[in-house]
Amino acid sequence: MDRRVFFRFLEFSIPLWYDSVSMNTRKFHVKNFGCQMNKLDSALVVSALRQSGFIPTEHASEADIVLINTCSVRRHAEDRVLSHLGHLKHIKENRPELVVAVIGCMAQRLGSDLLSHEAVDLVAGPAQLPDIPRLIEEILERRTKTLAVTDKIRTAAEPGQLHALDQFEYAYDSDANHIPGQAFVRAMRGCNQFCTYCIVPYVRGPEESRSPHVLVEQAKKLADQGVRQITLLGQTINSYSYRNGDRHYGLADLLEMTARIDGIEWIRFITSHPGRFDEAILHAMADIDKICPYLHIPAQSGSDRILKAMHRGYTARQYLDLLAQARQIVPEIAIAGDFIVGFPGETEDDFEATVGLVREARYKNCFVFKYSPRPGTRADSKMADTIPEAVKKERNLGLLEVQNEISETDNQRFVEQEVKVLVEGLSKKPHLNQADEGGKPQLIGRTATDFIVVFNGPESLAGQFAKVRIEKAGALTLFGTRIE
Repeated sequence: MDRRVFFRFLEFSIPLWYDSVSMNTRKFHVKNFGCQMNKLDSALVVSALRQSGFIPTEHASEADIVLINTCSVRRHAEDRVLSHLGHLKHIKENRPELVVAVIGCMAQRLGSDLLSHEAVDLVAGPAQLPDIPRLIEEILERRTKTLAVTDKIRTAAEPGQLHALDQFEYAYDSDANHIPGQAFVRAMRGCNQFCTYCIVPYVRGPEESRSPHVLVEQAKKLADQGVRQITLLGQTINSYSYRNGDRHYGLADLLEMTARIDGIEWIRFITSHPGRFDEAILHAMADIDKICPYLHIPAQSGSDRILKAMHRGYTARQYLDLLAQARQIVPEIAIAGDFIVGFPGETEDDFEATVGLVREARYKNCFVFKYSPRPGTRADSKMADTIPEAVKKERNLGLLEVQNEISETDNQRFVEQEVKVLVEGLSKKPHLNQADEGGKPQLIGRTATDFIVVFNGPESLAGQFAKVRIEKAGALTLFGTRIE
């Protein structure tokens, strides 16, 4: 069936609910697991359901429909979903009319197995997002279980499906879905890297770069709505590649086109892959003020032997040389990394090589994860998960401690400096003394280089830029006073 789905798909058309809002009074609740791509998917679905007349609620106990957007990158994320479904099963015993929809990567991976769960009414993959409101309406009417996933996930999507996805993105993206003044824009879907530990290519399909002209129009619409920062998303965003006749567009071209939009002041992009990184991206960052000097570029390991087993396509020295090149072209650049510890066969020497890479890279911050076998990946089928959990945990904490020491030291350079931040809103954690600032609440913002800054100020600053003088610096957070 190629990339068709198991349910009746409306090709080359947009469902009628795009332009009509029903008199629906049913409430829905969304629970999200996973990455920024999942957060974007959830936000789009929320917007679509709201415009269809459904009412959001913060509490699953009040909802008529519960949607769980799932992640399959680590087993822990899937275990949390199954635990959540167990809770919903008990709720449905007293409220059998409750509709439970499981969407996203885990839905695509497990399909009918997940639909067999007593609590689940709808299973829908990432490619079926535009159909979710209609499918929910049909389930509410007919009370039947529905499976909506892609059959052959590694087959290129048909033009009609890509058109529907593009229309869905354009219609429902806004800063209301994210942080005030900010919006995520999906530049590409899927992944072709096939790292041996990673499930993403098998649940989100092959790379599909969206038209730069479509992306620019979407960004213009967001700018007209007051969005000041655009973050371009891709599983490997530096692989962005779109051809229109004889004209080829890479990420550097897309960044330049987006920077021309009036109203957009900051542009970010995540996440980059170190293999075949185009130097033009760094030059665009250096030459265009709107492009934030920030690079999230996972290394995953500092051992060449482990990198080869991971099928990453570069050596530790090549990776470090790329970081050196980035800092030469963009001196103010901040770099973040990702690492997996406890990969099959990782020895103490391999781990020490990773520690050495972290010390040489001197990241702004890095994210460290314990290896988790993923069914269907090459690592799971060909490599035994031999590293004890206690060793994985020890290496995880040890690597984070090394990074925290680096961040604590390097961040001291910000003290007494003035920084510009885009304010996100209220800080969730009470870091500062509110009484010392005339009762003004604690706000959180980020610099162009993605450093977190906490300061006191009026809540009305959310979505706006502010200047802050840094007075104290920790490993993860900068603290300061707003310059009015």
